[in-house]
Amino acid sequence: MRIRSIAAACLSGLLLACGEQAPPRLQGYAEGEFVLVAAPSAGKLLSLRVERGQQVRTGQPLFTIERIVEQGAAAEAQARVQGAESRLANLVAARRAPEIDAQRQQVAAAQAALALSEATLRQQQRLFADGFVSVARLDEARAARDRDAAQLAAAQAQLRSATQSVGRSQEIDAARAELDAARAAEAQARNRYDEKSLAAPADSLVADTYFRPGESVPSGAPVVSLLPPQNVKLRFFVAESQLGRLHVGDPVSASCDGCGAPIAARVSFVSPKAEYTPPIIYSRESRAKLVFLVEARPAPADAMRLHPGQPVEVALGAP
Repeated sequence: MRIRSIAAACLSGLLLACGEQAPPRLQGYAEGEFVLVAAPSAGKLLSLRVERGQQVRTGQPLFTIERIVEQGAAAEAQARVQGAESRLANLVAARRAPEIDAQRQQVAAAQAALALSEATLRQQQRLFADGFVSVARLDEARAARDRDAAQLAAAQAQLRSATQSVGRSQEIDAARAELDAARAAEAQARNRYDEKSLAAPADSLVADTYFRPGESVPSGAPVVSLLPPQNVKLRFFVAESQLGRLHVGDPVSASCDGCGAPIAARVSFVSPKAEYTPPIIYSRESRAKLVFLVEARPAPADAMRLHPGQPVEVALGAP
């Protein structure tokens, strides 16, 4: 009787264990959003600095396309900027130092002449008061003083003009506008030159290359295809009955052959449309045929363990 009881208990436990259902495993696959790196204008591929399967870092050079025309345009634009800067500097600057020194000497001479004429006028005024000179001599001395004062004022005005800019305000404004236009043209030429030599926008895997050095690359044609780890995602499908359990941000785990430990990910997209629609009506039986696309993104470190197109099994919830 004891043996029968033990056997019955074991059999009941075995039946209960068989009746327990494991969490559903959803079929899916890994997918990558590739970054296609292309030059905006055509040219011959001069150098290709990466190979398929290579890991590249942010800013690492990828390829260079022939840019002789762009180099010449950039040099021409730079020369125009230099010319515009020289013209503006010439208009803004004062006269040369020797010319300014000559004007200062003329001012000094005019000051000395005025001092002499003023002293002569004072002397003539005293003599006139004592009756030794006539009115004509006094007027002559006063006229000489006025002449020397006018010459001093003219010399001082010429000195102020020599120390100011050569050009008028309108000419200076036009020169500044010309310089701004030249700098803008140089920036555009430099940008077109730099666009012929491209670097990696992010840490990525070189998925493919499409041209070899010496080949002509059409305008806008991709030369290198990159796969950043953050662009790897999981795609799987859930039945209509499970759709209500999934929300953006929910955790899932994926496993695949050779991946090792389960890969944690979080739901990033739940499709609002069914992948399969019954031909007639939504009956209870046909609703089971509805499946919805769900996407989840793993952490970049875990994403490097996946390969686009690789089949995976996804379990809902954290691993």
